[in-house]
Amino acid sequence: MHSNAFLHFLTLLLFKQKGKHIGAVLISVIIIFLLSSVLFISSSLQHTLLDTVERQSDFTVSRVQAGKPIHTPLEWVDKVLEINGISKVAPRVYGRYFFAPREKSFLVLGVDFFDEQSAKELRSLVKGLDLKSFLSTDSMLIGEGVKRFLSEHYYKEHFSFKTPDGKFKKVKVHQTLPSQSNLMANDMIILPIDLAREIFGMGEDEVTDITFNVPNDAEWDNIIGKLHLLFYDVRVVEKREVRKAYENLYNYKGGLFLILYLVTMVTFMLILYQRYSMVYSSEKKEIGILRAVGWSIKDILKLKFYETVVVVFVSFVLGVVLAYLYVFVWDAPLLSQIFLGGTNLPNHVAFVPVLEFGLLGSIFLFYAIPFLAAVLIPAWKIAVTPPKEAML
Repeated sequence: MHSNAFLHFLTLLLFKQKGKHIGAVLISVIIIFLLSSVLFISSSLQHTLLDTVERQSDFTVSRVQAGKPIHTPLEWVDKVLEINGISKVAPRVYGRYFFAPREKSFLVLGVDFFDEQSAKELRSLVKGLDLKSFLSTDSMLIGEGVKRFLSEHYYKEHFSFKTPDGKFKKVKVHQTLPSQSNLMANDMIILPIDLAREIFGMGEDEVTDITFNVPNDAEWDNIIGKLHLLFYDVRVVEKREVRKAYENLYNYKGGLFLILYLVTMVTFMLILYQRYSMVYSSEKKEIGILRAVGWSIKDILKLKFYETVVVVFVSFVLGVVLAYLYVFVWDAPLLSQIFLGGTNLPNHVAFVPVLEFGLLGSIFLFYAIPFLAAVLIPAWKIAVTPPKEAML
């Protein structure tokens, strides 16, 4: 058979049965769009979070009592510094401040701005930060979610924290954290460490935890052992544990959608198989006529194969492109809240484009192979029947 005649007939067939193909394309696009959107969101959040975790300290040490974290003595900092192989030791104060009238909370983080490393990291996060001006008064840096919440409740320039002893501490809003940090800092307030202690009612010799780095990865397990020998009531959290927890969280959420996708795909393919098994008489006649004029079974299967490949390819490309625009251009409204959560302050995240081509290729194969089987098997059953019976 001449290739030009074959392509011409394939084109005519696609346009003649465009109603049937458009229906299959629409359903396929919706299925692929939803799954691709979920995978794009999951991959982007994982990439952003893991990148943030990589810039954090290697270890966090806190004191526990009866299995619950309690205030850590500041004197532990000097003891940790005595351990060989440890660098960049810094005390930290953090906790949740609850705004009772609206049942919302802020993550308050107290940082030692006189620590060179902490000041350097903060300047890299907040462009144009004038530390001298910031430290001259009781000031704070706030995330965009906190900024919106305070503005809605008429706290434009200041906010009054209620301390555990019933007093109010007025703190000035100095600057808003960049929107690129919304994933981690949307509901965050950064304060000088002494001011954070005052708000939480902590003593001058107390902190929440202590962070430090261990440049030599081979020493990590050894350092953990030394810390447990040095302090009997200590909890040590590794950066590796935090990274693994984030990976498991988003793999779990993405996996739920993958299961739903597989169930939907199986249902869709069963409908397609039933649809093509009960081929209309006109389509049976077409195959019978083609067999009668000399087309082989191979030619007919080849025709149906290319016809289906066009539908599959168009559906997949449209679904993936729409998902890309929905997630990375329009920031995935509605669907993003499944991953970000909406129980506290609303979060608006700009997703960083991350494409896992291996995963997309797997999705294509899981979609294309059942689709092709659902079309080609019924077509083959008709093609192997005598042309005279097919045209009845």
